Amino acid sequence: MSLKVAVQMDHVSSITIKGDSTFALCLEAQRRGHSLFHYTPDRLSMRDGVVTARLEAMQLAEEQGRHFTLGEPVRTDLAEMDVVLLRQDPPFDMNYITSTHLLERLQPGTIVANDPAWVRNMPEKIFVTEFSDLMPETLITKDAAEVAAFRAEFGEIVMKPLYGNGGAGVFHLTRDDRNLSSFMETFALLFREPFIVQRYLPDVRKGDKRVILIDGEPVGAINRVPSETDARSNMHVGGRAEPADITDRDREICARIGPALRERGQLFVGIDVIGDYLTEINLTSPTGIREVRRFGGADIAALFWDKIEDRA
Repeated sequence: MSLKVAVQMDHVSSITIKGDSTFALCLEAQRRGHSLFHYTPDRLSMRDGVVTARLEAMQLAEEQGRHFTLGEPVRTDLAEMDVVLLRQDPPFDMNYITSTHLLERLQPGTIVANDPAWVRNMPEKIFVTEFSDLMPETLITKDAAEVAAFRAEFGEIVMKPLYGNGGAGVFHLTRDDRNLSSFMETFALLFREPFIVQRYLPDVRKGDKRVILIDGEPVGAINRVPSETDARSNMHVGGRAEPADITDRDREICARIGPALRERGQLFVGIDVIGDYLTEINLTSPTGIREVRRFGGADIAALFWDKIEDRA
């Protein structure tokens, strides 16, 4: 079976292939003989109900800096594609949301992964609260008095933008930190949306585990350990990747959320687990495939394409 696969992503020239999950997915598709086509979200259009993009045929190689070649852009009806991968990174803003509305028009004739309607309707830091009993105490608000009361109750808190990503704007505030009011004022200037505040989990110093699910089933995990000078474990801000097992608690969490992910067409998902607590469910552009494989874990890209080919 040879599929025509369009990939909506940040420009391929901008990625670091060593840790890029989109690159891993595309490389596996190429290995299987599927035809790859590249486009960035700004090349997506709709006229008279027909969704098009200026696609470039793409070939990949495992050599950073020489990892891609692109053909000439050709305006193409995306309904001609067998598969569209929705893989650009957040921010999850109105631009991102608009692209999900357009891609939704392609279904069911074209497989769009992850399902764009549910990517839009399940914002990552809000969807996870459907499973609040698995989470640390969590507050979503712009009300400064509510945030102050939350910190008074729990002492140490983590505060971050509701639609942020990659660890940007994440702050760890202690009970005695005198910057809370300033943070609230700054966040109010930078973000129109509410903020998310959680009880600080000391276990984060041991690592923030990323568990990857394919079609609702856990298939691999890595641990991301923050540096001594940072509260964040994201690898691009200095976190260290380590091998990790999927524990009984991880499987319990996945068993709870898996049915909702399958029902809503979320084929490739990454969840974050600190200690025994679920903190995020990542749907938009999850990462971790290459790290899991590097540490001897499952070939998650292959598992992903097995599922796509079954559906096709």
